[in-house]
Amino acid sequence: MFNLEIFDLKLETEFIGRNFIYCDEIDSTNSELLSSKQQYKKTGTVLLAEKQLAGKGRKDRTWQSARGLNLTFSVLLMKDAVAEININHLNLAASLAVALAIENLHQLKTELKWPNDVLIDKKKVAGILTETSIKGTKVERVVIGFGINLNQLVFQGEFNFPPTSLKLELKSDIDRENMLSEILNNFEELLFQLESKPGTILNEWRAKCQMIGDKISITENDKVKSGIFYDIDDNGYLLLKRNDTIERIHFGDVSFV
Repeated sequence: MFNLEIFDLKLETEFIGRNFIYCDEIDSTNSELLSSKQQYKKTGTVLLAEKQLAGKGRKDRTWQSARGLNLTFSVLLMKDAVAEININHLNLAASLAVALAIENLHQLKTELKWPNDVLIDKKKVAGILTETSIKGTKVERVVIGFGINLNQLVFQGEFNFPPTSLKLELKSDIDRENMLSEILNNFEELLFQLESKPGTILNEWRAKCQMIGDKISITENDKVKSGIFYDIDDNGYLLLKRNDTIERIHFGDVSFV
């Protein structure tokens, strides 16, 4: 059982996680916070679920997580909170917050995979999914979903990058309360930086992306493109070098060639 008192003692944020909702089981934490229910109107609201029945990954995939072993949660940002932020940067900041938490608490070297994954030794330990609710042409709310493998030992299915967990890497149980508070502390600090100096976040992300400079392939729907991962641009999009041209990639699954 998640210990709310321990979590609260470790939380040092001004607003992220100060409205905290815990539930045993739900379809999807992202979908729930994207709804316009009255209780979901406060920026920084965090919804943590022990089990998601329809947890979401990118491109309508499911995110599978064993009950009570990992962290599956979402953070709500209302429109006023993101008015000065490039929405595309949120995936990068969220994945960076997780990577820094793992390194700070457990001294494991992490790397980041575009656009939203955290890896340890080329194995996936966490993923991020950012979704928006739009009214007309304006963003009304943004929800950032986090899935972090902490204490799970067995994973079912087929994966581009094999999954791992912190327990598999460290051979010991991981404190979920401490990890969640550290991630949220980091995320709020990075949000403040996104408002004032987003270039700093982009450079921190670049420093942790070891794929930059490597030959990669990108699958967009049914199309596969290969080239050199040249860089990310100011919006966080991937720049793919193919022959003598640079192509901007907005989305896709990245793998090594």
